[in-house]
Amino acid sequence: MKSNILSTIQNPTDLRLLDESQLPQLAQELRDFIIGIVSVKEGHLGASLGVIELTIALHYVFNTPDDLLIWDVGHQAYGHKILTERKEIFNTNRQLGGISGFPKRSESLYDAFGVGHSSTSISAALGMAIASHLKGDFEKHHIAVIGDASIASGMAFEGLNHAGVTDANLLVILNDNAIGIDPSIGALKNYLTHVKEGKNPKQNNIIKSLNFDYSGPIDGNDIFAVIRELKRLQQIKGPKFLHLITTKGKGLQKAEENQVQYHAPGKFDALTGELHLKSEENLPPKYQDVFGLTLLDLARKNEKIVGITPAMPTGSSLKLMMDEIPERAFDVGIAEQHAVTLAAGMATQGMTVYCNIYSTFLQRAYDQIIHDVALQNLPVIFCLDRAGLVGEDGATHHGVFDLAYLRCIPNLMIYAPLNEIELQNILYTAQLGLNQPIAIRYPRGRGEIIDWQKNHFSHYQKVNIGTAHFLQEGTEIAVLSTGTIGNNITKALNLVANKKIAHYHFPFVKPLDQSLLKTIFDSFEKIITIEDGTIIGGFGSSITEMAAKEQYQGSIEILGIPDDFITQGTVTELQQICKIDVKSLEKLFLTL
Repeated sequence: MKSNILSTIQNPTDLRLLDESQLPQLAQELRDFIIGIVSVKEGHLGASLGVIELTIALHYVFNTPDDLLIWDVGHQAYGHKILTERKEIFNTNRQLGGISGFPKRSESLYDAFGVGHSSTSISAALGMAIASHLKGDFEKHHIAVIGDASIASGMAFEGLNHAGVTDANLLVILNDNAIGIDPSIGALKNYLTHVKEGKNPKQNNIIKSLNFDYSGPIDGNDIFAVIRELKRLQQIKGPKFLHLITTKGKGLQKAEENQVQYHAPGKFDALTGELHLKSEENLPPKYQDVFGLTLLDLARKNEKIVGITPAMPTGSSLKLMMDEIPERAFDVGIAEQHAVTLAAGMATQGMTVYCNIYSTFLQRAYDQIIHDVALQNLPVIFCLDRAGLVGEDGATHHGVFDLAYLRCIPNLMIYAPLNEIELQNILYTAQLGLNQPIAIRYPRGRGEIIDWQKNHFSHYQKVNIGTAHFLQEGTEIAVLSTGTIGNNITKALNLVANKKIAHYHFPFVKPLDQSLLKTIFDSFEKIITIEDGTIIGGFGSSITEMAAKEQYQGSIEILGIPDDFITQGTVTELQQICKIDVKSLEKLFLTL
């Protein structure tokens, strides 16, 4: 029986003591280790399985952490974490108090750059390479591993464009598996496919034209071929580009066969790969599905409706419309800036455009929101999925900043539904015709209403712009909330039965219902605002601004996300940290 090699590896120094012939066995053991833990603990799977050989080869050939290695996005870095002194705690991955699911500088010297959003690796590695030259270190290597979906992003090309006119000791490795979370799209993807098939002559190579030393494509799952090429490139100075072909989900048959589902599959059988599916009977729907099904229904009836998403058709459920009405639903790849301005262009021509972007990713298109949409007052409908705390993906993915960064933009309305029905109704109202843009934010996960589909397509109701309403009457204290966090408040109030506390729901953060607010100021001596966005600049801030204008004499307390980057954990655990979970609110209400 073969001895277990992985058990002897704590860091890359141990790895480099191995004979090269032992590495295929180590690769199998590393795959099995990841599969065994992720099958129970959950997390991202397919991306890391696809780069096991590359991960081992990089740490075997290069002198990490002195040589700097950056994993774009970070979904593919599980093997890297295990080989860099985190094997014993890898079972805490993505858990509260555990290690992050993404590379994180404060976690390890081997994590050269913190990542979570795509297409940053080339710019960061180039910055490090230029800094090394300025410090007189011409031997240090700087390696960026980027996927074919990420390299299509504008920022990646900005980095390539700059790197090509430098003498930076930079190696860009393209992990080409034809898929990000969903299958890669676009002309660049088609180009890379032609390169793999040998249809593009070497002299017509885009990367070579940018002054990179290009090599490949080679089999990225052949560890000996990868090591041989890395050793060759190690001796070459200047910008280099290695094109690898890998298989996402490599080593687990079901993950290879269904790469979308096994990107982050949940719990599964480690031996067979069979998913442990949870029964969805008698469960409320996912908010993304409420969006997707409602938009499809509206698009069937309104031929001006168009849907856009940057690389998240499955996660946003826009794929439902893409499957049925593909000519009016667009996945533009990892290109948030392009998605927003594309939507603006369509809006100028009278189209009704629903631009669905995760809250955390809309940050990447901030100038386009201001310059291309709001400044021209174009009625683009932004649908911000994953708003609020998203759970185990942690600080890079929480959608907690949107209320603050959108609220200051002129012309832009902001709406946060309490539940599925409100989400449907605002989606319906938006396509009736708005004269300005709107952002509709809703969370990851499930809603509140199990039978939401009962007559839901035939009973849309038009939303009155800028109106709020009370959910519970009270005599002394007014609790004001926006969005789905209001459900936590309702549950907590039901537990304490405090008749002094009134609860008001403000779906419109902008424009605020000023008439109702003035009534609240006149009626209550204490106000508490609650949101799942940042305390600084968010919904509560808007209330205090109005209170100052009206010279409100009572007290205002703001609850929400504190001035800190919130770690990973379950949504409930993170809400507890922020004191906006049901139990924390119940405790608060008992003291009032």
